[in-house]
Amino acid sequence: MQTRNLGTGGPEVSAIGLGCMGMSMNYGTPPDRHEMIALIRTAVERGITFFDTAEVYGPFTNEELVGEALAPVRAQVIIATKFGFDIDPVTRQRRGLNSRPEHIRQSVEGSLRRLRVDTIDLLYQHRVDPNVPIEEVAGAVKELIAEGKVRYFGLSEVGAQTLRRAHAVQPVAAVQNEYSLWARDSEAEVLPTCAELGIGFVPWSPLGQGFLTGAVSADQTFEASDIRSRFPRFTPEAMAANQPLVALLHWLAEQKQATPAQIALAWLLAQQPFIVPIPGTRKLHRLEENMRSVDLVLTSDDLHAIDAELSQIEVQGARGIGHERLA
Repeated sequence: MQTRNLGTGGPEVSAIGLGCMGMSMNYGTPPDRHEMIALIRTAVERGITFFDTAEVYGPFTNEELVGEALAPVRAQVIIATKFGFDIDPVTRQRRGLNSRPEHIRQSVEGSLRRLRVDTIDLLYQHRVDPNVPIEEVAGAVKELIAEGKVRYFGLSEVGAQTLRRAHAVQPVAAVQNEYSLWARDSEAEVLPTCAELGIGFVPWSPLGQGFLTGAVSADQTFEASDIRSRFPRFTPEAMAANQPLVALLHWLAEQKQATPAQIALAWLLAQQPFIVPIPGTRKLHRLEENMRSVDLVLTSDDLHAIDAELSQIEVQGARGIGHERLA
């Protein structure tokens, strides 16, 4: 597995990470816990060193899963988690955003315990809290870094100006925004800002929540426990309208003797050397497929051709909820 640095001051990680959220929530009935622990450990054996979770995934259960799975190999991996939601400790229901400094500290103590670590490698603010100045958030994390409880600071679903303000208080190692062939908002301002400031970029949902793999049919329906059942981009009308994008990926995959998923990930890797996608999966064969994308080289001609084709495709449906306006 190739490695990359998350920006100029961040950690070295595998060029492809593993998003663990779906192992506990959002995509129907969660799979067997022991199977997911085995999958995470297999990922480490195959060379994955970068794992992504959050306290709100579950809530709490995904951090517990990741912590148990990685405890035997702690020294070999980088674990990223997130704070930023107010979660009822009894009902485990979200009660809105909360990035007050005292709440950040409380969240970190819980994450340290669940992850079975002494230090959180990379701590993201999960969503920008409009009620707490970003300078206060960055200052709180700065204190936690000084205390040795956190190594690196990150922001998720953040715009360029907020990123600059936070970075001025505590250097940001990584930004985690949605970014893929069908979600390119970050290209306008956030990615150039990351390049300027030496900040790593971690695309979440790099495979469009499965749509870009070609495994989601135009007439597919989703159960209520699947988050896609609530997203505008996964209505029957939007999925039918977005089929040209899938057709493009299938065509490119045939040319490169690859899969649509590998094309989508290779495209991301080719955009910037500091980009590290974190595709999620619950299946070993998908993990292996995703990992092989690092060996797929897209030439400048390939990238120009893809951009030309994409310019003719207008993606239908909003890309989800809960993100800061990026431009």
